[in-house]
Amino acid sequence: MARLLQAPLKFHPSEWDTAARMQCASTESLKSRSERMIAESQRLLDEIEKTTQKTQSDVNKKLEQRREEIKFWKQELSNKLEEVVHETEVLLTFKTRLEKSLESCKEPLVIAQKCLLNRQRRVGIDLVRDEVEQELVKEVEILQGVIALLGRTLEQTDEQIRLNRSAKYNLEMDLKDKFTALMIDDYCTSLTNTTPDTRYTNNAARIEGKFVSPEDWIDFSNINVEKADKQLNNSLALRVVIDGILSQTANDIRKQCEMVNAAFRNRVKEVKDAKHKLETLLAMVMDETASQEKNIEALKQAIADKEGPVKVAQTRLEARTHRPNVEFCYDTVQYRLISEVEEITRNIQRLQDALAEAETELKALSRQQLSLEEEIQVKENTLYMDEVLCMQMRESVNINNF
Repeated sequence: MARLLQAPLKFHPSEWDTAARMQCASTESLKSRSERMIAESQRLLDEIEKTTQKTQSDVNKKLEQRREEIKFWKQELSNKLEEVVHETEVLLTFKTRLEKSLESCKEPLVIAQKCLLNRQRRVGIDLVRDEVEQELVKEVEILQGVIALLGRTLEQTDEQIRLNRSAKYNLEMDLKDKFTALMIDDYCTSLTNTTPDTRYTNNAARIEGKFVSPEDWIDFSNINVEKADKQLNNSLALRVVIDGILSQTANDIRKQCEMVNAAFRNRVKEVKDAKHKLETLLAMVMDETASQEKNIEALKQAIADKEGPVKVAQTRLEARTHRPNVEFCYDTVQYRLISEVEEITRNIQRLQDALAEAETELKALSRQQLSLEEEIQVKENTLYMDEVLCMQMRESVNINNF
């Protein structure tokens, strides 16, 4: 208690002066440091503000450059996509032409094959491998070759359409990504320091996934454009080939069709001429047959007419055999009667020989008439096959350019 009541320690005035000077010196030092710190801070603020503004301006410029690059490639991709779409549409019309041409070959092929089958129904000597058959076989071979060629070309066209659509898909996906990237960069460009919806984002500078270098980015779109160009060139070249094939095949089919038709016309004319000649011969044979029949009747009548004279002569001879005694003389009458009988007998034999020969000729004429009639029927059958069945059926064949 006595200690608590002890008087506080008194300082010397010199100590008081020293303490006052030290406080002044400390205060001045702190003030000086504070002023330097304020000046340094202001310089730092100015420097950082300038750096921030410069960096932000540079970022804005880079964003604008990037937007222009994206717009450029977006336009390139869009133009190329339009070309690919148009080329694919044109190629689809060529595919339709191929399909129509292929379909149009089926009827002529069926008709040509039917003509060959019909002509197998020719008979006799007319079943010949003539020019018509040779041209028909050639026509079938040409049509089958054309159908095979058009089928292969159609497969190539389908494959090219698939490749065009694949290039179109790649362009569309690339274009879609460019559109999205441009929207994002447009949004980024629109942001300012006073934009209300800016916010802090944790780990915004963190790299996630695999970034693509600018060179790879350009190469990616450039490759898509180059692939599209390649398919465009291939598609154009294929269209030229298709045009040539359609034109050449139509000309080949049309030319061969005319060859077959001309062969048919010539053959029909030949058969008609042959038939006319046969009919002329038949008429001649029939006339000759009628004449021969009259001749036979005349010969038969002549033979019959000789029965009276021979009977008379023989009766006379037989009667004179009954002459009595010396009257049974070989006189001139007897001689002449015997001569008459022999003469009539020889003449009858000659007439019978002539009759037999005439009947043989008549049989030959009858056989020839039958042969000519059969041959005329053969020609009529051939004309029916060629002129009625085949040529009328071929009138429906129409070769068009597609």
